Amino acid sequence: MAGGNSNYWEDLRKQARQLENELDLKLVSFSKLCTSYSSSRDGRRGDRYSSDTTPLLNNSTQDRMFDTMSVEIEQLLAKLTGVNDKMAEYTSAPGVSSLNAALMHTLQRHRDILQDYTHEYHKTKANFLAFREREDLLGSVRKDIETYKSGSGVNNRRTELFLKEHEHLRNSDRLIDDTISIAMATKENMTSQRGVLKSIQSKVNTLTNRFPAINNLIQRINLRKRRDSLILGGVIGVCTILLLLYAFH
Repeated sequence: MAGGNSNYWEDLRKQARQLENELDLKLVSFSKLCTSYSSSRDGRRGDRYSSDTTPLLNNSTQDRMFDTMSVEIEQLLAKLTGVNDKMAEYTSAPGVSSLNAALMHTLQRHRDILQDYTHEYHKTKANFLAFREREDLLGSVRKDIETYKSGSGVNNRRTELFLKEHEHLRNSDRLIDDTISIAMATKENMTSQRGVLKSIQSKVNTLTNRFPAINNLIQRINLRKRRDSLILGGVIGVCTILLLLYAFH
C-alpha cells in the first residue's frame, strides 16, 4: 500500500513538473508576444508614411495569438491547480502521516511556483490589455484629427482669410480713430490760441481807450517816421539826379 501511495505521489509530482515546464515556456512566449506587439505599435506610430492595411493585419493576427495563448495558459494553470489539490489531499491522508513534513514542504514549493506563474500571467495580460486599449484610443483620436483636417481644409483656409480680413478692418478702424483724435486735439489747441489772441487784443484796446495820451504819442511817432522817410527819399533822389547830370556832362 505504501508503495502504491508512493507511486501515486511521484506521478502527481511528475505531472506538476511537466505542467510547470509547459507554463514556463508558454509564459516566456506570451511575454515576447506582448513585447513585440508594443514594439510594432511604437514603430508604426512613428512612421508617418506606413500604410493603413498592414498594421490592421498585424494587429489582428497578434490579437488572435494573444487570445489563443491566454486560453492555453489558463488551461495549464487550471490543470496545475488540480494537481496541487490532489497533492494536498494525498498529504492529508492517514497513511502518510510519517512523511507529512517532507510532503508538505514539496507541496508548498509547487504552490509557490503556481502562485508565481499565476501572478506573472495576470500581470503580463493586464499590461498588454492596458497598452492595447491606450493605443486603440490614441489611434481613434489620430484618425478623427486626420479626418477633420482633410475634410475641413477648405473651411480652415476660408476661416483664415476671414480672420485676416477682419484684422485688417480692425487696424483700419484703429488708424481712423487715431486720426480723428489728433484732429480733435489740433482743433482744441487752435481754439485755445485764438482765445489767447483775442484776450491780448482786448487788453491792448482797453489800454488804448484808458490812456488816450499814449495813443496820441504813438500816432505822432508814426507821423514823424513817415516824414523822415519822405525827406530821406527826396535827398536820395536829388543826389541821384545830380550824379547823373555830372556823369553825362
